[in-house]
Amino acid sequence: MQTTIYYREDDEYLIDKLEEKAKRERKSKSACLLTILEGYFEAENRVGEILRDMGVLNDDEIQRCLDRQKEDDKMFGEILLEENYVTEIDLDRALSIQNTN
Repeated sequence: MQTTIYYREDDEYLIDKLEEKAKRERKSKSACLLTILEGYFEAENRVGEILRDMGVLNDDEIQRCLDRQKEDDKMFGEILLEENYVTEIDLDRALSIQNTN
């Protein structure tokens, strides 16, 4: 997928900041921009919602983990890992997105 971004001259400083971030993180500008957008749109969501939006978890799995959490008094992420619903990498990514803001 390709996207073209049009911006005004007044916004050029933002593009400069994006280029700096991309160089610093050794990523493409588009990868940095997507990370920023993901953090913006997902940061207020719960971990289960973020994982669902990522396509890793479905609503039934979320509900099963929430039900088990009431019984076991464990962290939601811990239950997800025990049930093999997600990988540690996916959970870490969701947690980092949630903690962006």
